[in-house]
Amino acid sequence: MVDRYAREEMKSKWSIQAKYQAWLDVEKAVVVAWNKLGLIPDEDAEKIVKNAGFSVERIDEIEAITRHDLIAFTTSVSETLGEESRWFHYGMTSSDTVDTAVALQMRDSLALIIEDVKMVMESIKTRAMEHKMTLLVGRSHGIHGEPITFGLVLAVWYDEMARHLENLQQTMEVISVGQVSGAMGNFAHAPLELEEYACEALGLKPAPASNQVIQRDRYARLASALALMASSIEKFAVQVRHWQRTEVYECEEFFAKGQKGSSAMPHKRNPILTENITGLARMVRAYVIPAMENVALWHERDISHSSTERFWLPDSFVTADFMLHRFNSVIANLVVYPENMMRNLNLTGGLVFSQRVLLELPLKGVSREDAYRIVQRNAMKVWEGLQQGRSAINEKGESLYLQYLLDDEELRQSLSEEAIRECFNYDYYTKNVDKIFARVFK
Repeated sequence: MVDRYAREEMKSKWSIQAKYQAWLDVEKAVVVAWNKLGLIPDEDAEKIVKNAGFSVERIDEIEAITRHDLIAFTTSVSETLGEESRWFHYGMTSSDTVDTAVALQMRDSLALIIEDVKMVMESIKTRAMEHKMTLLVGRSHGIHGEPITFGLVLAVWYDEMARHLENLQQTMEVISVGQVSGAMGNFAHAPLELEEYACEALGLKPAPASNQVIQRDRYARLASALALMASSIEKFAVQVRHWQRTEVYECEEFFAKGQKGSSAMPHKRNPILTENITGLARMVRAYVIPAMENVALWHERDISHSSTERFWLPDSFVTADFMLHRFNSVIANLVVYPENMMRNLNLTGGLVFSQRVLLELPLKGVSREDAYRIVQRNAMKVWEGLQQGRSAINEKGESLYLQYLLDDEELRQSLSEEAIRECFNYDYYTKNVDKIFARVFK
C-alpha cells in the first residue's frame, strides 16, 4: 500500500486539475503583488483571491474555439469574477503563468523524490548493518576476485545514493525559480518588484534574467539528475538479478505465498521487480534527450519545448517515484543466503587468496615477477582441474590451491607452511570493514 500511495501522490501533482490550480496560484500571487504595489485596489484584490476559480470542462470548451490554453484558462476564471476580472493576468504573458506554475509542480514533485531517496538510503543502511561481516566473493569482469562482505557492497550503494541526494537537493535550487517579466522579459509593463513579491509568496526565487520563458537548461539539469539517479537504481537492480541466478543464488527477491513465476514452469522464481526497474530506468534516461534539446529555443522563445514537456516532466517524476518505491521494497525484503555466499566464495578452492600470497613473497626478498610466476602457475592448476570438472577441494577437505602451494618447492624456500596457511584467513579481508563503515555512515 505504501508503493501505491506514493505513486498516486506523485501523479496527482501532474493532473490537469493540479496544472490549472498551479496557474491560479501564480495568478493570485501576482494580483496580491500588484495590490502591494498600489495598482489593484484592496477590494478588487480580495475578491479575486477569494472568488477566482476555474472549471476544467469550461476551459476545454473555450480552448476548442481559442486554440490557446492560457486564454481559455483566463476566460474561465474571469467568468467566476465581476468587474475586478480586469486585473486578472494584468501585465503578464502566458509563460509568466505557465513556467512559474511548472516550477511549483517540479519543486513539489522533486521534494517527494528527495524523500524517496532518503527512504531508500535508510533501507540500504539497515541491510548493510545487518550484513556488515557477511562474507561474499567480490567479482570483477564477472569472475571471482577477492573476499569482501555483503555489507561493503551495500555501503557502496549507500554512498552512491548520498551523492544523488546532494545532486537532487542542488537541483531543487536550480529549478525553484519563477518569472513575471512580461512578453519579452524586459519588465516593460511591470516593475521587478512585482516578480519579487509574487515569487516570494510562492516560495520561489525570481530568475535573475529571463526572456519569455524560464531557461530550459534548468529543466535539463532536472532531467539529468533524475536519469543519473535512475541509472544507479538500475545498477543495484542488475546486481540483484545476478545474485538471483540459479547458478549463483546468493540473494533473491521476496517470493510471496501464492505468487507465480511462469505460466508454463511452476518452479520458476523470477527477479521480476528488478527486471522491471531496469526497463524503467531506460525510460527515465530517454527523457534527457528532449530536455537537452529544449534548451535551444528560437530567440526569446518558441513552443517546441511545450509538447515534449507535457510528456517527459510528469512521466519522469512518476516513473522515478515508482522505481524508488519498488527498489525500496526489493532491498527491504531481499532474502539473503549467507551459506550460499560462502559456498561460492569457496568455489574456486582458495584462488581468491592469490594476491595475499603474492604480496608475502616480496617481503621475503622475492622479485615481483618471480612471485607472480609462482603464484599464478599454481592457480592455473586449479583452473585446469575445474575445466575438467574436478573439485577444487582435495580429499582432506582443504582447497587444492593451498595444497599446490604447500607442495611448491620454490615457494617453500621463502614461505613456511604456517605462513602459507595464514594467507588463507578470511579475517585479513574484513579487518577494515568497521573503518569503511565509519566513513560511509558517519
